Amino acid sequence: MTAANQKPEREDNRAAEQGAPVRSPPVPALRPATPAPAFTWHRWLWGMVGLIGVAIVAIGYVQFWAARPLSVAVEIAASAPVTRVLAVNGRIAARHSVDVTSVMTGRLVSLSVSEGDSVRVDDVLAQVNAAAQTAIVRQAVAALDAALVAQQQATETYERAVALGTNIPRLELEESAHAVQSAGQEVARLTAILDQAQIVLEDYTIRSPVDGTVLELDAEEGQIVGPANRLLTLADLSEILVEADVDEAYATQIAVGQPAVLQLAGNTGTHQGHVSFVSNRVDEATGGLAIEISFDAPIAAPVGLTVATNVIVDRRDAALTVPRTALVNGDAVFVVADGVARLHPVTVVDWPAARLITTAGLDEGTTVIVDATGISDGQSVSVEEP
Repeated sequence: MTAANQKPEREDNRAAEQGAPVRSPPVPALRPATPAPAFTWHRWLWGMVGLIGVAIVAIGYVQFWAARPLSVAVEIAASAPVTRVLAVNGRIAARHSVDVTSVMTGRLVSLSVSEGDSVRVDDVLAQVNAAAQTAIVRQAVAALDAALVAQQQATETYERAVALGTNIPRLELEESAHAVQSAGQEVARLTAILDQAQIVLEDYTIRSPVDGTVLELDAEEGQIVGPANRLLTLADLSEILVEADVDEAYATQIAVGQPAVLQLAGNTGTHQGHVSFVSNRVDEATGGLAIEISFDAPIAAPVGLTVATNVIVDRRDAALTVPRTALVNGDAVFVVADGVARLHPVTVVDWPAARLITTAGLDEGTTVIVDATGISDGQSVSVEEP
């Protein structure tokens, strides 16, 4: 026991001996515990009331906006001049062009032209190695020369026999005549062989079939060429046009003579033209109908250049039109009557354009909603101020 503890103990003993009351040991003070809050029903009730009030306000707010008429943009149907246009992209092409190939197979030993060169009919374009065919021609010439000599000998023998008259047997005379005939036939046969060999030899020299300009070269000297290899392309650039394809959905609307407006790539100006050719066959693979558009005035442009073309299919002095966005399922529009959107059936000319011509169902002066998105029949609407 420590001295600090022994001192109070001694003091207590002395107090007891003297009859004084003994002091109890001190007890550490304890912090009083906080009592648990009692459950309050009135707070819970007030919270529920507040939530219900918020819900009522939210529902009222939604109902307020739902009840408001939808603001819509409209237009008044009115007759006006209309042009129906089909937009297509085409490319510049020459009216007359030809791909040049070699009839004979062999090594290309010379190429006499370059891209952009102008040539005339029968100008030499290229030469294929013809050494073997040249030898064949020489053999044919030699054979023909020998046949001509034999024919000459047969003819002289026959003439001598005829000159001897009755002094020569008839059989010998007939044999001489037959020899002359046979020699003539052999000469004719060998002449035909020589002609054929010379014609084939000429095919080794490639000549221009038309007047024109060399657009493309697809061969080089030293290359093996043949009928399956295109050597070059020739075109008459004195008259160019635009080649394009029209989707088969509009194939029956395109006709020769329809006017067109053409704009060359990179140019801001336009040129006038017309449809000059319409194919009678739709390409089964692409679903396209080939057409050609000619320029009304000659122009200069490189072959292959892209041309944006608007073919004018139809012109009307007065017609009612509606925006494509106003259509519902392609056969109705919403009109405004007494503040309510009403679905109104119409008939339109379906065409790839922002505005469509109506042919039935719409009267002039009708208020048409220009965008039918999100609108239902009988819905209250208000017209936007222009």
